[in-house]
Amino acid sequence: MKANEIRKMNAEQLNEKLTGLKKDLFMLRMQHATNQLDNPVKIREVKHDIARVKTVLAELAASDKQ
Repeated sequence: MKANEIRKMNAEQLNEKLTGLKKDLFMLRMQHATNQLDNPVKIREVKHDIARVKTVLAELAASDKQ
């Protein structure tokens, strides 16, 4: 997911997206642990998406304080 796409979302949508990404990461880790994961790079991509969403949420929170 691109940062531009994430920035277009509001805080509620971002929180929902973050929850979904965390669930996805959990499932990917479980698949990796049981040797069922076809593409281990997917774990890294999901982690990066989580970081992007958290960054945008922090930016929104900082802009609300000003």
